Amino acid sequence: MLFQSQFYVAVFLPIVMGCYYAAAHSERARHWVLIASSLFFYTWWDARFLPLLLGQIGATWFLTTYHRCSSSLVPLRIGILLNLASLATFKYLDFIIDLIEAAIGFQLPRANFVLPLGISFFSFQLISYLIDRMRGDAPIYPLRVFALFVLVFPHLVAGPIVRHNELIPQLVLNPLREGVYRRLSTGFIIFTVGLAKKVLLADRLAPVVDPLFKKAHLQMLSLGEAWSAGLGFSLQLFLDFSAYTEMAIGTALMFGLLLPENFVRPYLSSDIREFWRRWHISLSTLIRDYLYIPLGGSRNGPLRYVLATIVTMSLCGLWHGAGWTFVAWGVWHGSGLVLHRGWQRVGYPLSKMAGWLVTMVFVLVGWVLFRSNNFATAWAILSSLTGSNGYSGALQGGTTLVIAAVVSFFMPSAHEIKDRFALPYPALAVGAAALVVFCLLEVGKGAPSNFIYFQF
Repeated sequence: MLFQSQFYVAVFLPIVMGCYYAAAHSERARHWVLIASSLFFYTWWDARFLPLLLGQIGATWFLTTYHRCSSSLVPLRIGILLNLASLATFKYLDFIIDLIEAAIGFQLPRANFVLPLGISFFSFQLISYLIDRMRGDAPIYPLRVFALFVLVFPHLVAGPIVRHNELIPQLVLNPLREGVYRRLSTGFIIFTVGLAKKVLLADRLAPVVDPLFKKAHLQMLSLGEAWSAGLGFSLQLFLDFSAYTEMAIGTALMFGLLLPENFVRPYLSSDIREFWRRWHISLSTLIRDYLYIPLGGSRNGPLRYVLATIVTMSLCGLWHGAGWTFVAWGVWHGSGLVLHRGWQRVGYPLSKMAGWLVTMVFVLVGWVLFRSNNFATAWAILSSLTGSNGYSGALQGGTTLVIAAVVSFFMPSAHEIKDRFALPYPALAVGAAALVVFCLLEVGKGAPSNFIYFQF
């Protein structure tokens, strides 16, 4: 189910909220309301994958419970392997077959599995919990509470990636506690911001970006087309992904739950390290804590730092997609982080404006690689960006690009809105309601567009 769909906004969300607040004084009852609605939300797209989701949750909980009865870490390691195996089977099996095929020299059959919704996100949640159990940093939760931690529908299919200690303590809180009306109104405002960014900007950039990347696969683009493709996708990706996050955070807040921040105006970053502190924060902190630091981090000498950074970012790229362009995108960013650290040690800092310009060019080059289906397409667009195919052509979708850029640079993040801007003004509520109605009317003109990370 899509957050921006008319059914979600006008039917599903009001009914679930009504049932949830009717059961507010019973912790068990409101938990079951959220579990049932989350299962309905997930199966709306394809019910075939519900057993997989419930199976991974049940197996993880069983193995952690079994571990409590033994002194061995084997059950937890089995749990990690099971979750990784599930992710690898559905997301990477054909990629692995490609590698084997290249090595042996003849064609092999493909699995062609349909990718289950949200498998990259809920698998990482379960793995992070198992690792915390191995470290002694996570308790054993009741099955109902543990299942709800994974299932709660605002973050189920596209994040933010929530850790057990960030969400489970909130599940015992009565949603009618002090501040309920502030949470409801603020959540509605944050949801509205995300809805507008998705429907009015991200979806309007897609008709500009998608044909240009398809065209680049067949022929060289003009300078104007190449910059339209690169800038357009950079803005589309951010607006689309941050819109989903804001709609998730806004929805959760209306249920009295606070999800972690995920984007803090990353295109204002003046260096690549700052960019990763602002971009997809829940993923950045997860790979830092569970991969980069265990690999040695920055405290075991420069060689270990380089190795840990490149390996971490390469796997980060592979997590985004089963393809060599994604791996190369990860290596690109890993190399950028290494070069940034080396430049800091040289001691010749760039001005903030120069640093911002270098960072944005670096990020844009990476996004072209990220979006392209193959290296040939990426190279064709990148070479056209430099004018190798001439200097003709104007930016396409110029007005939309400008508005999208202004919003991307200056629109406050979800938590900034919560903490600083969502003030209880009647005019703000009326304006937000009118904007929601307008967006739903826009959605009604055709089938709603999927989020870029919807089936991921």
